Amino acid sequence: MVVFSVPAEVTVILLDIEGTTTPIAFVKDILFPYIKENVKEYLQTHWEEEECQQDVNLLRKQAEEDAHLDGAIPIPAASGNGVDELQQIIQAVVDNVCWQMSLDRKTTALKQLQGHMWRAAFTAGHMKADFPSRFFEDVVPAVRKWREDGMKVYIYSSGSVEAQKLLFGHSTEGNILELFDGHFDTKIGHKVESESYKKIANSIGCSTNNILFLTDITLEASAAEEAGVHVAVVVRPGNAGLTDDEKTSYSLITSFSELYLPSSA
Repeated sequence: MVVFSVPAEVTVILLDIEGTTTPIAFVKDILFPYIKENVKEYLQTHWEEEECQQDVNLLRKQAEEDAHLDGAIPIPAASGNGVDELQQIIQAVVDNVCWQMSLDRKTTALKQLQGHMWRAAFTAGHMKADFPSRFFEDVVPAVRKWREDGMKVYIYSSGSVEAQKLLFGHSTEGNILELFDGHFDTKIGHKVESESYKKIANSIGCSTNNILFLTDITLEASAAEEAGVHVAVVVRPGNAGLTDDEKTSYSLITSFSELYLPSSA
């Protein structure tokens, strides 16, 4: 078994979700299709609610920023012209959401709406057949051990904090939210920007070199390293393949059990 020896200065382990703790198939085959199939109905049902309007306003603002992109779909503002106009706006939001998802965008606006939709679906019992959420079998035992060894463990995902808590609160291992010291999403910054990792370190109250980040995406790994964070790239079934250069540039693990913590010696 390959062993990655965690540097002695590391006191915090920061985890990605998709492809790192959770199989990509669970996200791609269950969570995302639910959004595409139900977003129109959700908007029509919740349109008058303040939370839904906040989501739409955030998506509209994102659409304005995206106006220069090929295929970008604008979301018009309401002018009070009745039901037909409302349906046109809702359709524009639906088309915008589907366009963003087709490009695998990680915008805060998109992820916030997705989190609210999953929460509503779960609360109403629409997704209970698809939950509990799945994690790779090595994940929960490893996190428990890290905690016993004095590590702090945080999540950093493109998915909203609300969606993260739904996943970890309803898992095959039960409610495991207690295993995590906190959650970060794109509100603190995008995962491919080094500044985001500096902000996370500042929020936790540690130095960037006190953090080990585990991710399956090398662009994220590169940004984290640039900020002074330690990194290991997680190779899981279903994840995108790595180039030969990437394989030699990063420390690779295929299981969390391959991490060796000096503190546990």
